[in-house]
Amino acid sequence: MTLRNRLHDVEARLEQACLRSGRQRGDVRIIAVTKYVSVATAEAAVREGITHIGENRWPDAKAKWDALQGQALFHYIGSLQTNKVKDVVGKFDYIHSLDRMSLAEAIQGRAEKLDIQVPCLLQVNVSGEESKHGLAPEQVRSFLADLRKMNRIRPIGLMTMAPYESEPHATRPVFRALRALRDELNCMELTDEPITELSMGMSNDFEIAVEEGATMVRLGTVLVGKEEIGEG
Repeated sequence: MTLRNRLHDVEARLEQACLRSGRQRGDVRIIAVTKYVSVATAEAAVREGITHIGENRWPDAKAKWDALQGQALFHYIGSLQTNKVKDVVGKFDYIHSLDRMSLAEAIQGRAEKLDIQVPCLLQVNVSGEESKHGLAPEQVRSFLADLRKMNRIRPIGLMTMAPYESEPHATRPVFRALRALRDELNCMELTDEPITELSMGMSNDFEIAVEEGATMVRLGTVLVGKEEIGEG
């Protein structure tokens, strides 16, 4: 299947998920996760109308960022080490993996040097899996309160990764819980502006995530495929 055909298939599935849940297609953004494909494939995705690119390591993302800056918005979706913040802040338009205060302090410091603000999503480990990064749901409230001291970080949403399930419907409670947490936090008015974004759902389960309120879905193999690509 060609990239264009995959995109048409994904769009049709998104439309149906939105219809089932009474949502507008415009409420959901596709983030093309290009970490397993070449620069040429990422460029082809942008030519097909994809405007959001997701990467999880700067060394892998650099060539794509060089080729596509100004043509697409870049999302950092992987776990971010504090010593890599200098490579990411100022290049990526969104960071989806803010999950600890030491990282927030590093982002704040780098953003101050660049005189910018950084839209961030807090990564929440809703499923409680030890293999996954993220704040426990009960930690998010106090974390947001502490972030109010950091004027260069804009907490715009929450992100989670559901366990891989052979039956995608099994992921529904995870996505539902993240939406409920966002709504609860907004009622508490812990942030200067409402938390609007829910980054949840990947190739295996994005339709369920959309039905449960996802505003960003992170799609790799189902959209851009997977290639054998060399180093560098």
